This record gives sequence, structure tokens and C-alpha cells, in this order.
Amino acid sequence: MSVPTLTRPMAPPRTADPNVGLPANALGKEKGVLEQVVLYVFVVVPFLALAAVVPAVWGWGLSWLDVGLAVGFYFLTLLGVTVGYHRYFTHGSFKANRPLRLALAAIGCMAIQGPVVQWVADHRRHHAFSDREGDPHSPWRYGDDAGALAKGMFHAHLGWLFDRKQTNAERYAPDLLKDNGLRVTSRLFAFWAFLSFALPAVIGGVVTDSWAGAWSAFFWAGLVRVALLHHVTWSINSVCHVVGNRPFVSPGRDRATNFWPLAILSGGESWHNLHHADPTCARHGVLRGQIDMSARVIWMFEKLGWARDVKWPDPVRLEAKRRLPVTASA
Repeated sequence: MSVPTLTRPMAPPRTADPNVGLPANALGKEKGVLEQVVLYVFVVVPFLALAAVVPAVWGWGLSWLDVGLAVGFYFLTLLGVTVGYHRYFTHGSFKANRPLRLALAAIGCMAIQGPVVQWVADHRRHHAFSDREGDPHSPWRYGDDAGALAKGMFHAHLGWLFDRKQTNAERYAPDLLKDNGLRVTSRLFAFWAFLSFALPAVIGGVVTDSWAGAWSAFFWAGLVRVALLHHVTWSINSVCHVVGNRPFVSPGRDRATNFWPLAILSGGESWHNLHHADPTCARHGVLRGQIDMSARVIWMFEKLGWARDVKWPDPVRLEAKRRLPVTASA
């Protein structure tokens, strides 16, 4: 297991301004004031809950029910993003039947990372301009010295969410907009977000037959779970474009890396270097020992007949993308 390392651009330092070098219709309408307020609430409140974890445990404890609900809802909503939003809707790594398609969209919304159509549009734009001008969340936005990189890491991790300029879904996700059921599911984002918090609370209250059990489940399996999921997912944008190794060649100025410590918590998304080298591949952890839970779930869907035409790794294609070892000259 290799030790993660800090990667540096091989080309002369250049910024990666998200609003420069874009096609004329790449940006859509700006976020409204209400959208900005709701965004701050969804980002800040779960984070404050995460910061309150230690004193909360000391104050009134953590039950096994809370742990079970938190873990269950964490991985359910994580897979809604990794399998649904990312590998299926954004990159078409497999084809899904209609019920699975809508279920993945709804469960992805429960991760509270935005409606599926907007998420896909942002991510496709990220791949189109990875780590160069036009990328909505490159950590190399401000340059590559220590101060600029620290500022860029914050931008890639979290700051870009508050940019009022939005990616134009009509340009980057027209296929999703043509699906009426998917459009409705995406527009009901607020409902799915409400369920994401309400279901753990209801289950906790019913099982314990108490308001205290409902509140405890809401805190741990709702607020804390969402905060942890947010920061793990955002780390793919920030950490996994700066720290780690790069066994595969990705195009252009792309600096995507593999960062093994996040492999389990991210559902295999932190094998990010391979993903940028071969975006449509259904498995990101393709090397020996690389755990990829999301790929295993897709495999299960395929065996159940819910998914088909899965784009599994092609050994010939992967070998062609392998980075050749650097040898010392004589």
C-alpha cells in the first residue's frame, strides 16, 4: 500500500478559473436568494452537528440503534450518489431498468448534494475542463504555491458551492431533461431531502417509543450522517486532485489521484485517477486490493437483471493507460 503523496502540475503554473474559457451557453441562470439561504442551511447546520459530536456523546450517549441507522442511511445515500448520480447518470457506466433509474435518482437526492440534473451537469462540466479554466471546482484554481493551493483546496472542497453562477443543464445534461419522470424526481429534491432527515427520526422514535429516541436518531443518523457524507464526497474534489498517486494517465492538465484512506467511506470513489483516465468504467478500483463497494453494488444489480450493458474494466484498455515507470538514464 503506497503512501499518498502531494502531486504538482507538470506544466508551468496556471490558474483554473471556473468562469474562464467556457462556451457561450455553458452557464445557466444564477441561483436565487432563497436557494443560497437553503444551501447555507444544508451545508452549515449538519457541519455544526458534526462539530458537536464529542460533547453530545459525553452528554447523553450514543445507542446502537443510532449507530445502525447512521451507518445504514450513510451507505444507502452514499450509493445513491456514487452508483446513481455519478457512474450511472453522469457517465453511463451501465443501463438500468425504469424502477432502478428513478430509485437511484431519489436516493441520490437524499444525500442532499443537490438535484440529480444539476449535479450531473456540474460533474460533466468538471470532466470537460478538469483542472483548467472552466472547471467548477479545481483545487488548482489559484496556482500551485502553498498559499494558493490552500485557498484552492477550500474552493474545491466547499467554496465552489456558493458560486451563484450555475452550470447550464440544457447544455451538459440534455438527456436527463428529456426524461419527464427524472425531471419530476429532480424537482422534488426538497421532499427527498426532508425524508432523509425524517425517516431516521421516525424509526428511532417508533423503536424506542420516545421523543428522545427520535431526536437522538435525527441527530446521529440525520445531521451527523449528512455532514460526514458531505465532507467525504467533497474530498474527492479537493484531496483527490492534490494528494495521492497516479498510476494511470489522465488527459490534459487533469491531476486526479488515488487516495486509499477514503476508499471505504467513499464507496470506491477515491480511486479517482482511474476514473479520470477511463470515465465510463463501472469499476474505479481496478488494481489488486482496491476496494470498490459501488462496483460490487452494480454487479449485484446486473445479476438481478436490473442493470445491463455494464462497462467493466477492459484489461487491454487499462494497460494502454498505465503510466510507464520513470527509469534513470545511464
